[in-house]
Amino acid sequence: MFKKTIEKLEEELKELWHQLKVVIPRDLQRAAAHGDLSENAEYDEARERKRFTESRVSQLTGRIRDLKGIDIDKIPADRVGLGSIVTLEDLGTGNEITYELALADDVDVDSGKISLKAPIGRALMGRNIDDEVSVALPAGKKEYLIINLKTLHQRDSL
Repeated sequence: MFKKTIEKLEEELKELWHQLKVVIPRDLQRAAAHGDLSENAEYDEARERKRFTESRVSQLTGRIRDLKGIDIDKIPADRVGLGSIVTLEDLGTGNEITYELALADDVDVDSGKISLKAPIGRALMGRNIDDEVSVALPAGKKEYLIINLKTLHQRDSL
């Protein structure tokens, strides 16, 4: 789970380093060749792109470091935690829905990957099969029953 996220972030980081070391310096040099830098929109745009790229590199570097520092052993193996796949029964409608508690980088609501910080993610943390969960949502309060749980440790690959 973390390996794929780290690989995705490292790939983006690699591309950003290429931009910083090759593309942006070339663009800055080309823009500077046009003369007066005080009124050179092309030069200003390249400098702004450089600042943005440097900022993003810093963000990604920190995020990768944080992800590599996650101690899998501290994630619960017997109850809902990061990486768990949880199937719920809506006690109001009887419908079933499945969520995966994902890292912020991997959130995709359409595919059921939700953040631990989402209202339902927070409500599920530390719970187990047969627990009833109450979630305050903008549309009103929802009641769920946890009917299936597969923790990060029970999944095939980390």
